[in-house]
Amino acid sequence: MEQPFLSVIVPAYKEGDRIGRNLLEIDRYLKGKNYTYEIIVIVDGSDDNTAEVARNYALQVPHLRVIDNRENHGKGYVVRQGLLEAQGRWRLFLDADGSTSVTHLDAFVGQFDAGYDVIIGSRKIEGSFIQVHQPKYREIMGEGGNWLIRIILGLWSYPDTQCGFKIVSGAAAQEIASRMVVDRFGFDFELVALALKLGFKVKQMPVRWMNEEGSTVRLTGKNGFIQVLIDLFKTRIRLLTGAYHIKQYTQRKSTPVLQG
Repeated sequence: MEQPFLSVIVPAYKEGDRIGRNLLEIDRYLKGKNYTYEIIVIVDGSDDNTAEVARNYALQVPHLRVIDNRENHGKGYVVRQGLLEAQGRWRLFLDADGSTSVTHLDAFVGQFDAGYDVIIGSRKIEGSFIQVHQPKYREIMGEGGNWLIRIILGLWSYPDTQCGFKIVSGAAAQEIASRMVVDRFGFDFELVALALKLGFKVKQMPVRWMNEEGSTVRLTGKNGFIQVLIDLFKTRIRLLTGAYHIKQYTQRKSTPVLQG
């Protein structure tokens, strides 16, 4: 089988009521392009009909496959799973609710030949636009969290690591995702930090974003803001202690290959 140019990864949890709309939008967009693609829906142990709905749409949406995890692990877990399962030269993941439209690919694809390995959407840089805002308390938590991420991980130039629209090259995906361990919402900053530490070139691109109701983000609980903070400090510790085995990769990359 020929390697597809693009893999679109859609992590999904309790999205039975709206995932079909987003799959049709992705399909309409990609059908108009001149490159090969696959669409992978990864269901995160959802106890509704998300997996069934997605499988039914496979009759209308070509190149679609569904991975149905029986247990809930977290968005980070299924994104990591998708990045490693995908076959595309480029691997995009985006939110199942369509908060950032797949049509942003028009601008992102233009960066593929510029030497970048990771391209991330940002709601905080020039050119971005928030069409529908989150509730004020969540915006305050998010803004505070973004500053902590920048301070603790040293990501000063990245005001928004948490936007759910990111593209990773196949080679970078293997190295980054195989090291990621954060299963919940903190995986985004872990991915960006690892990409930079491994020496991959990261590009930020502005996006148009709108809040969709139905988010599972809360203050407490396994998907809560406090858990994200815990994962943030744990990520910093792993980076400091060498738990991500970054040095082994950089040494291997810098070792010249002997010609026989």
